[in-house]
Amino acid sequence: MKKLLSLLLAVSMLLTMTFVLASCGGDESESASESASESASESASESESDSASESESDSASESESDSASESESESASESESEAEDTATNGTLKMVTNAYFAPYEYFEGNEIVGIDVDIAKAVAAKLGYKLEVESINFDSLITTVNSGAADFAMAGMTVTDERKLEVDFTLSYATGCQMLVVTKDSPLASLDDLVAYPADDDGNYITEGNTATKVGVQLGTTGALYAEWDGYQVVPYTTANDAIIALKNGDVDCVMIDSAPAQNFVDNNEDLRMIDGEEAYIVEEYAACVKKGNTELLNKLNGAIAELIADGTIEAIIEQYIPAESK
Repeated sequence: MKKLLSLLLAVSMLLTMTFVLASCGGDESESASESASESASESASESESDSASESESDSASESESDSASESESESASESESEAEDTATNGTLKMVTNAYFAPYEYFEGNEIVGIDVDIAKAVAAKLGYKLEVESINFDSLITTVNSGAADFAMAGMTVTDERKLEVDFTLSYATGCQMLVVTKDSPLASLDDLVAYPADDDGNYITEGNTATKVGVQLGTTGALYAEWDGYQVVPYTTANDAIIALKNGDVDCVMIDSAPAQNFVDNNEDLRMIDGEEAYIVEEYAACVKKGNTELLNKLNGAIAELIADGTIEAIIEQYIPAESK
C-alpha cells in the first residue's frame, strides 16, 4: 500500500514538474516570439525607412539629372539659335568704307563697286538679301566683332595682325600698294623716298630730321607700311581726303591700293603714280567675319569658291578694271 502511495506521489510530482517546465518553456517561447516579432518589426521598419530614403535620394538625383539635362539641352538650343541668327533673319549685313573706288563707292545714295557686286553674288548664292553700310575703315573690325554687322568687305588686305582679331575668307582679289604723286613731283621712283634715320636698335629718330610725308587712310595696310618703313605718316579718314591733301601740297605722296590709285589718276590730270606700275607691295584681299564665327565663314568660303570657279568674280572685276588696264 505504501509502495502504491509512493508511486502515485512520484507520478504527481513528475506531472507537476512537467507542467511547470512546460509553463516556463511557454513563457520563454512567447518572449522569444515577441522579441523576434519586435525585432522583425523594427528590421522591417528600418528596411522600409532605408528603402524610402534611397528612393527619395534616387528620385532627387534623377530630378537633378533631368534638370541638368534639360538645362544643357536648352543651352545647346539657345547656342544653336544664336549661331543661326544670320540664317534665320534672311539678311546679311556688310560694312565697308565707300571711298575706295572701284571696290566701293557712292553712286548717288547707293553704295556700288567690285566688293558690293561680289557680296551680292555671294548673298544670292546663299539665299540671303544684302544690306550694305559705309563706316570708317578703322572701325570695320570692331563693328564686325561687336556683332553689329555680319562681315566686312572693303578691299581689306589679309595680314597676320588682323588674323588675330578676325577670321578671313578665301582671297578673291589681289591688290598692290602704290604711291600717287603730283605730276610735277620730284619723286620718280620708290628709291627717292626718304625715311627717318634709325638708331642701333632700329628706332627711327624723328627729332631734328625730315622724311617724306606720306598721306594714308586710317587703318589701312598702307598706313602700316609707311610707318614701318620710317616715313612721316599723315593719316586721313578717307583716301579721297588724302588725295585732296596731296593736291594742296600738304603731303609728298599718297600710299594707296592700285585700283583706287588708278581711279584717282584717271580722274585727275595733275596726278600720276610713281614709276608707273611699280608696286610698293603686293597683297591679297578677303572679307572678314567675327573671330570664331565658323558657320558663317564656311558658308562665305563655299560661295566664294564657287564664284571663283565659275568665273563670276573675274567677270565682276573685269567690269570695273578691264584687263588691258591692269
